[in-house]
Amino acid sequence: MIAKLKGLLDETGADWAVIDVSGVGYLVHCSTKTLAALGEKDEACTIYTDLQVSENDMRLLGFAEAAERDWFRLLTQVQGVGSKVALAILSALSTGEVQQACANGDAATVARAQGVGPKLAGRIVNELKDKAGALPGGGSAGGVAPATPAGGASADAVSALENLGFKPAVAARAVAAAQGDLGEGASEGDLIRVALKRAAG
Repeated sequence: MIAKLKGLLDETGADWAVIDVSGVGYLVHCSTKTLAALGEKDEACTIYTDLQVSENDMRLLGFAEAAERDWFRLLTQVQGVGSKVALAILSALSTGEVQQACANGDAATVARAQGVGPKLAGRIVNELKDKAGALPGGGSAGGVAPATPAGGASADAVSALENLGFKPAVAARAVAAAQGDLGEGASEGDLIRVALKRAAG
């Protein structure tokens, strides 16, 4: 079982990357958030992996954070959620947003992911509601991005920072810190202003 790869980012596509580990290129299927977090071509990177073996296929899935891999494994335990759907969910939502959506029974947030209809989203949150607290969705330890509320000013602020070129984990940490400074009622504009100072600092 391949659990982690550490090497150079050799090539990327819409939903995959090739990681060069001592001259061997590993094709790894990833969410868009993981691809964004890997960095630039020829840069050193570390990616957590999950090897899926079926009757006629062997596929390596890659994740920028161990928490994302844990959520991928949990999501694929739900009936009707294969690796493609799980990656789509993790592309549309951070692990913190997935955790909060499941904990709150918020199927509408999960249904934002491509290919996830209301019925499947409802099944996901119902089946994972009791498990949501057992997996990390945030916190600064281990490089995992802090959870931000699904929707609302903080989520919009994270998205704004990502659009400015900050990596998802950096954006989430900066907004979480800004919200800690400003309080829960802070506006999106104030969160962005303070988060930008922290992210650029």
